[in-house]
Amino acid sequence: MRIEVFTVEEANRRIVEIRPWLARLVETKREYERIQGRVDVLKLAASGASPGNPDAQELAGLESLRSQLADKISRGVAAIHRRGCLIKDLDLGLVDFYALAGDRLVMLCWKIDEPEIQHWHTLDGGFAGRQPLKRAKLE
Repeated sequence: MRIEVFTVEEANRRIVEIRPWLARLVETKREYERIQGRVDVLKLAASGASPGNPDAQELAGLESLRSQLADKISRGVAAIHRRGCLIKDLDLGLVDFYALAGDRLVMLCWKIDEPEIQHWHTLDGGFAGRQPLKRAKLE
């Protein structure tokens, strides 16, 4: 993956592009996790059952659907990454963008429920190290 460095304004424009994709990915991941929970239960229920058993049949269908959702998530994450954005947490809808603060490489940090970029952090600071934009000189 290539590194694209954003200004705050450029990152905010990119957010407009990726927000619908990210929203779909977040929802797809929730559906994946719901199905995974059901698969876990059915694996116990269908253990040793014949292929014609209703639980075994449901399990096979859900495993196929789970695989399709995993592929969809993988492709969606890759598409957003190709736009220079780094998905950090699909549960939170958390995305980082590389930026410069003076001569230092930092991350602009955005959550899907935020209207625009409002925070940044160092490369190793992560979400816990988020600071308001006011505290950085970002180019």
